[in-house]
This record gives sequence, structure tokens and C-alpha cells, in this order.
Amino acid sequence: MRTSIAAAGAGYGALVHKRSAGLLVWRRGGSDGSGVEVLLAHPGGPLFVNKDDGHWSMPKGEYDSDEEPLAAANREFAEEIGVAPPPGDPVALGESRQRSGKVNTIWAVEGDLDVTEVESNLFEMEWPPRSGRVQEFPEIDRAGWFDVATARRKLFESQQVFLDRLLAVVGSGS
Repeated sequence: MRTSIAAAGAGYGALVHKRSAGLLVWRRGGSDGSGVEVLLAHPGGPLFVNKDDGHWSMPKGEYDSDEEPLAAANREFAEEIGVAPPPGDPVALGESRQRSGKVNTIWAVEGDLDVTEVESNLFEMEWPPRSGRVQEFPEIDRAGWFDVATARRKLFESQQVFLDRLLAVVGSGS
């Protein structure tokens, strides 16, 4: 599946009304004492190639008003990671608003996946800028498991609140 950045940004001024849904997959483990590791994804494309800390995300994406948020979260996970989300009962972690106004709604689900190879969907964008050349890039270029302390450093700031909510739900596991 391909998404055009131009098409996705067509309503850029209306981002206040955009909503994303995603899954925070977690497993028991972690070297930071939390007893928990979480699965995070790194955005693909040239804008994020040399960015690490503060630029990872939970697999998530935008959805339309006619799609159920949890269904969108599952769809986005499969599109970005390349495998179905783990089976289990998702636990709602609530919402958080980004500086842009976009609202992220996240569910936690326990599972253990091998993410050494991610097969993400592709998007198109003009690259280099103002070159007239359109290229395709994976939406996610890699994924990995991180203990909570490391995940807090890796995640976009607006998503860090979901780590606290996850720990409140699952406990430390210690």
C-alpha cells in the first residue's frame, strides 16, 4: 500500500482534527528493573535517517471517522510491521494530544514478535526537496524491543505518557 505525502498533507492546516490509533505491544523482560519491554518503530524515509532518540513511535496511523479506532490500530500495526498484531485482549491506554493537535489513541497488548525484519508499507515523497523527483520509502525502516527507560528516551515526547499508563496497568513484573 502506498500513501502520497502530498495527499496525506492536503489538509495540513486541519491537523487539529486528525486522529491516530496504535498498539503498544509489550512483553515481560527489561533490564531497567521495570520487568517490561515495549516494541517501537523507527520512521522510514530521508527525514529520519540520521535521527534516533526522540524519534521512535508506537506503530500507529491516522484513521477516518467511519473506521473504529481499535480496528485502525490493528490495521496500522500490520501495515507498518508487516505481521498481524499479537492475539490477546487489548487494554485501552487512552489518548494524548501532540503539539500539532493530532490525538493519538493507544491500546496495549502483550505479545512477543520477531521484528528483526520489518516489511512496512511504502509512501511517496519528492526527494530531494524541489527536485521534481518522487521516490518511495518504507513508512517504518526498523523496529525493536526496548526496556521502558530506553523506550522513554527513544519515543516522541507526546507518546511517553503511554509508557506510564502501561506500567500502571501491567505493574513492574518484578
